[in-house]
Amino acid sequence: MDNSDLIFRCFGSGSSGNSYYLGTRQRGILIDAGLSARMIQRGLREMGLELSPYHIMGVLITHDHADHIRAVGTLGERVHIPIYTTALVHEGIDRNYGVREKLRTSRRFFERGQAWQLGDFLINTFGISHDSSAECLGYTITYGDQHFMIATDCGEPNPDMEAAVRASNHIVIEANHDEELLLNGPYPTYLKQRILSSKGHQSNDTCGRVLEQNWHEGLRNIWLCHLSQENNDPQVAYDTVAEHLRAIGVEPGRDVFMRPLDRLIPSPVYKLDNHILPSE
Repeated sequence: MDNSDLIFRCFGSGSSGNSYYLGTRQRGILIDAGLSARMIQRGLREMGLELSPYHIMGVLITHDHADHIRAVGTLGERVHIPIYTTALVHEGIDRNYGVREKLRTSRRFFERGQAWQLGDFLINTFGISHDSSAECLGYTITYGDQHFMIATDCGEPNPDMEAAVRASNHIVIEANHDEELLLNGPYPTYLKQRILSSKGHQSNDTCGRVLEQNWHEGLRNIWLCHLSQENNDPQVAYDTVAEHLRAIGVEPGRDVFMRPLDRLIPSPVYKLDNHILPSE
């Protein structure tokens, strides 16, 4: 693997904490920092990187829920890594009791829907329907001829998110729950209603439908993220989404790589290029 190759790794995905690395073997970015700084540092060191401004150019924040921002104070104010998001999301971070060290010198701002450059990465955002206290963002990131998208905590799909799917080669997308498992599970009624609402979380079936309806030949790799521990199962999520893809003649493992991301265990390091990743 060349040092300039684009790589991706998930350090954790789910209600216990979310954080992802996208970059090269030399330098890159984090998307969300909902795990402890120590866990993120461990995951980076396994890749030959350090949790430092030299290796991490910035942290892109999707929204202000604790499982996405837990470590931003440490990363921003102690490690001095810039924390990028919109003014509305920064206001939500300021209000969040889970961020013990508030951001001061490390805050960086951008406008939703306006592309901007960070090193070799062209970054843009789109809105997502979710019940964060401010807005919730999905990201599209371009590096060379590779187009990456992440959409986590999606209450319901929208045209901007679907357009991002159609324009991306590599996708991280929420498959939070199986509706039958959720409805028959232990959660109280109000929480079930919140998850199922238009500002809640995206089901396996909805995820599969989005991919089925927006499939294109340039799509190489799909990771299913933010799986619920209580209301989902990795195999159930995979099978549900795969059924939608097979309905249009797309076979996971042959025509596209697909894998559910683990809630607590870091993923392998994936090289992102014009090839479909081999099945694991």
